[in-house]
Amino acid sequence: MKQAIQALRPRIFEIFDHLHAHPETSWNEVNTTAFISDILRENLCTPQTLESCTGVIGEIGAGVFTVGLRSDIDALWQEVRGTFQANHSCGHDGHMTLALGVFLVLTELDYRPAGKLRFIFQPAEEKGTGALKMIEENVLEGVDFLYGVHVRPMEEVKDGQAAPAIFHGAAQFMKGEIVGTDAHGARPHQGQNAIEIGAAFVTLLNGIHLNPSIPYSVKMTQFAAGGESANIIPGKATFSLDLRAQDNEVMKMLTKKVGKVAEALATANDVEMTLQPVSNVAAAVVNEQAQEIMAEAIADTLGKENLVAPVVTTGGEDFHFYTLKKPEIKATMLGLGCDLAPGLHHPDMTFNKDALLSGIEILTKAIILTFEKYGEGESRHGR
Repeated sequence: MKQAIQALRPRIFEIFDHLHAHPETSWNEVNTTAFISDILRENLCTPQTLESCTGVIGEIGAGVFTVGLRSDIDALWQEVRGTFQANHSCGHDGHMTLALGVFLVLTELDYRPAGKLRFIFQPAEEKGTGALKMIEENVLEGVDFLYGVHVRPMEEVKDGQAAPAIFHGAAQFMKGEIVGTDAHGARPHQGQNAIEIGAAFVTLLNGIHLNPSIPYSVKMTQFAAGGESANIIPGKATFSLDLRAQDNEVMKMLTKKVGKVAEALATANDVEMTLQPVSNVAAAVVNEQAQEIMAEAIADTLGKENLVAPVVTTGGEDFHFYTLKKPEIKATMLGLGCDLAPGLHHPDMTFNKDALLSGIEILTKAIILTFEKYGEGESRHGR
């Protein structure tokens, strides 16, 4: 396998360089979808695209037992050296390269799985809605095991190491509005001050208490009120909230508490206060069997000394909707150390591209192990 990966090294890096140089934002990954489709087609795998959205699926093998490998394909929209643009600062260019690398290696090895192997190139992970769309489109139908991957910051997992699972937290994003009455600066009793109400809301949110053994937080991340006239007390305001919890049940309780605080504050100040969920991601539900297989693949590739404990992070990932909505799927995500710095979502984020080769080997071995342990009969290698 190592020889096959080394032989494909120039092609693998060529794929990464192309994807890195041609980022596309969520739901706009048209050229990315076409690029991936072409690679699948060139290697005698008929790509399956979706009429309703971007993204592409490739499948090899036949049978009932199905293993899936999922990669996200979208980029962020952010300011890079003074210009707003699409930018692969979350590593999705690397994730696509890893999945395509696994496909190319298995093709080179003429591997025939004991069942079906499905490659899922999913759009809009950054919006938190891409996985839900794939579920809606029945892309996950029949999948028994599902693997994903995310490159990790160097302070979490060092280069040359890897974790067999990533325990992401749940996240809920909300837009809110305060609707009261403007007043003259000299007559505050004739209206409601939305800024003061917003400040009180922040204080009350900080007073929410849940089980302290499970990390959680709620923050106001945006607030806008008032105009050019400094002598008008604004009665209206808009704001955004970011809720985080390491557990899905805690997230439910946190969301409910935030709603009750907003309701009480609105009543106390005689204003309307609305909260509208924008998007959310679920906390990780990791399957023990899938994690054990990934751990075995890591140890075999990097050595037992470079197999590290599962990563626990408050960051979110919509991959976990797959197991939340379809609990019969056994899933885990590989946490790949790659000297990633300065950090995820930093506009100048970089990582060691050589780690992609190790990641490809780990994922390929995990897939082969899964078929050997749980597939239909004997899986086999060609040349």
